[in-house]
Amino acid sequence: MDAIFTSFEMLGTTLIVPMAILGMIWGIFGGALPGISPSITMALLLPFTYTMDPISALVLLTSTYVGAEYGGSIPAILIRTPGTNASAATMIDGYEMKKKGKAGEALGISLQASSIGNFIGIFCVILLTGPLSQLALAFRPTTYFALGILGLSVIVSVSEGTLFKGLLAALIGLIIATIGTDPVTGVGRFTYGNADLLTGVPIILVMVGLFAVGEILEQIATRSDGSVVTDRVTRLKWPTWAIQKKTAKANFIGSAIGVFCGIMPGAGGTVASFMAYAEARRFSRTPQEFGKGSTEGVAAPEAANNADAGVGLIPLLSFGIPASNSTAVLLGGFLIHGLIPGPVLFSKDPTLLYGMFSGLLVASLALIPAAFLTLSASIWLVNRPKPYLMAFIGALVFSGAYSINNSVFDLGLVLAAGVLGFGMRFFGMPMLPTILGLVLGYMIEANYRRSLVISGGDNSIFLEDPIAVAFLGFAALFLVGSIIREVRDRKKKNRDMGVAA
Repeated sequence: MDAIFTSFEMLGTTLIVPMAILGMIWGIFGGALPGISPSITMALLLPFTYTMDPISALVLLTSTYVGAEYGGSIPAILIRTPGTNASAATMIDGYEMKKKGKAGEALGISLQASSIGNFIGIFCVILLTGPLSQLALAFRPTTYFALGILGLSVIVSVSEGTLFKGLLAALIGLIIATIGTDPVTGVGRFTYGNADLLTGVPIILVMVGLFAVGEILEQIATRSDGSVVTDRVTRLKWPTWAIQKKTAKANFIGSAIGVFCGIMPGAGGTVASFMAYAEARRFSRTPQEFGKGSTEGVAAPEAANNADAGVGLIPLLSFGIPASNSTAVLLGGFLIHGLIPGPVLFSKDPTLLYGMFSGLLVASLALIPAAFLTLSASIWLVNRPKPYLMAFIGALVFSGAYSINNSVFDLGLVLAAGVLGFGMRFFGMPMLPTILGLVLGYMIEANYRRSLVISGGDNSIFLEDPIAVAFLGFAALFLVGSIIREVRDRKKKNRDMGVAA
């Protein structure tokens, strides 16, 4: 109770409120720009925090983090370009809703789910930091490997088409993930002497290329049918009560998975959003709507990646271990002011943490009005003439990709990924397994090899970790269930064709 009262007092005596609002607005704009990840959006603010007091600086950075996680859904829905890695799952049904003239509804569902995920994630940070961080500490390399396998098994649930095409698409992602420096020996591989590839292929560049540039190439290759969005919305639409009831289960599933993934360093919002999408479809009463503009398909991943953003602060605040690029930037914000996050900080200066928690709550409250204020321009952009919109998307994609490292080589990577995306569309291959394979590739390989180093090459070490055994068991169940479903659907299709003949 003393902590709660102290936090309320600080709202009126410090700059927590204005910094939280400013960070939220800046984060939304940063997340909405393709190629500008939450970590880059936060990094742009670091120089300005030198002259601030520690509480104001940390509230500004954490609020930006939260805002950017939501902002990534804006281009995902409007222009089929995920602003952040975690918003790729939102794009599946969000863009389909936009094509049906329901961009305003999709943005409203995304906003509500993000708000729910934010509050749940932040309250978990405040109330459960100690117990949850202890669970995260129990994870070993074997556990992280099993978690990666579990994540890859989800591709069967989110992939359209045959199981073979889904696995092949995932293999492409895993192959791309091997480019760069070997995680164990430190030797460069598949770089062909190019120093730009030593750090690997940036995931955000591959995602922007696959989805945005691939879409532009497809639009160029196909003749337009002259169709337009008939429902030209000019403002964000808050979901109706009927939609809120329909998406309630998806919001709960997404938030729960976001909390689960958030406590494990290395999982991240991308894994959480894809897993939430798959599980929401599994438990939905209308799974056939997923991939065709499902409201639940928009709500679940947004609730997941926003809950993950909040809970992802636990390893940093409890142990000083950043769980993602964004929390690594936040760690830099701590160090700028001579602060070392970890157990000592809780006892040495708890007021600082109370201020951060208060700022996060204020930022979550500010999310809804901030979204209404900043989204109207984006919705207006959707209904511009198609040639101008394609040209604008191309300029936005390449300028955003170039701004990451100010590298022309990055533009080549985006173009190459765009050609790959166009080819996958041509052959009817799903792109989501490729993205998931790229995201999980490093975690799977690095932790598998580290486990073998520990055991001296004995694979039975994975059976000695009960959490890893549970994860691998769930992965096997998902794969077997998907195979059974595919065989059943194929038999039903053949039976229907026989009846029709």
